[in-house]
Amino acid sequence: MSALPRPSEDALAHSRRLQAHIAEDIAAAGGWISFARYMELALYAPALGYYAAGARKFGSAGDFVTAPEMSPLFGQALARQVAEAMRLSAAEVLEVGAGSGRLAADLLLALEAGGELPERYAILDLSADLRERQRETIARAAPHLLSRVVWLDRLPERFAGVVVANELLDALPVNLVRWRAEGIAERGVTLAADGQFAWQDVPAVGAVLAAAQRIAGECPMADGHLSEIGLAAEAWAAEWGHRLSCGVLLLIDYGFPRHEFYHPQRDQGTLMCHYRHHAHGEPFYLPGLQDITAHVDFTAIIAAAFERGLELLGYTAQGQFLLNCGILKRLAGIPGDTPDYVRAAAAVAKLTMPHEMGELFKVIAIGRGLAQPLSGFASGDRSHRL
Repeated sequence: MSALPRPSEDALAHSRRLQAHIAEDIAAAGGWISFARYMELALYAPALGYYAAGARKFGSAGDFVTAPEMSPLFGQALARQVAEAMRLSAAEVLEVGAGSGRLAADLLLALEAGGELPERYAILDLSADLRERQRETIARAAPHLLSRVVWLDRLPERFAGVVVANELLDALPVNLVRWRAEGIAERGVTLAADGQFAWQDVPAVGAVLAAAQRIAGECPMADGHLSEIGLAAEAWAAEWGHRLSCGVLLLIDYGFPRHEFYHPQRDQGTLMCHYRHHAHGEPFYLPGLQDITAHVDFTAIIAAAFERGLELLGYTAQGQFLLNCGILKRLAGIPGDTPDYVRAAAAVAKLTMPHEMGELFKVIAIGRGLAQPLSGFASGDRSHRL
């Protein structure tokens, strides 16, 4: 990993503390933990994990750039769908995993401009560092709207309105599974003789085995196929079955329907790490200093939600969704032949073009109690592919 930027000594010391914490967890578990547990600790261990500590993660100075960081046009287009969904349910928004707070600020300003502000804009984010950054971002961009924003410590017991989650599901822990002719194995983490993290496969059991068997029954799995199973993301989607009384979950993330996720050509899975705008596949590198993600199996998400009484309201590529929500009209409202227009046009191209984020990222709407279809999926709906 010598090609990656070298962290500061303080950052290295932080990573070593997290490595020691994970090693203690492995020892306490008898010498082996699932990769899902490793990923959970690497990302969310209190005061040490990537999302729980104070490292700057989003934007040009961080490790990656999300869609809301590219242009306010993303939030403005999404606001059209949020406003429509609030009219069909309740005037409340809950954003889960709000990142830098950029999307929250853009949504609030766009909804205000349209005369459709929510009564409350709730944010659920467990990182104290990110909460403070979100508060600063909103206070800087829309100080007069900050009083409408509240931060939650847990999912509400009951909720009506619109839930927004942009790039949340990809950061939830995943189990690693290898389908072998002699049986299904779960790949986890152990400690090598030198104290470094190492892979170790064990026979899959319980919920992991059951999920892997279901997948093998639907998709041809060649001997040695290695991939992820997102049990945590499925559980998160299922939770809304008894929490959402009326409304919509708008989930935006990169991923595929199941038959594409487990395609034979994708036989090494989708696991990816991000550090200082470099993508690589080594999750043991500098834990606590890098993001670890996996693509989303959207078929599993809707199946888990459907079992709890929710319904699929739409599924399409991000590019098509944004076009349906009028992002080009928003772009046309910026004076041409200006630096602002040039920057905005470049961002819209990246957000919508198939060879950029437009095809890789998907939008899925899941909900209950809506009386009419959502306009964000009026054209190019791919629900039949799930």
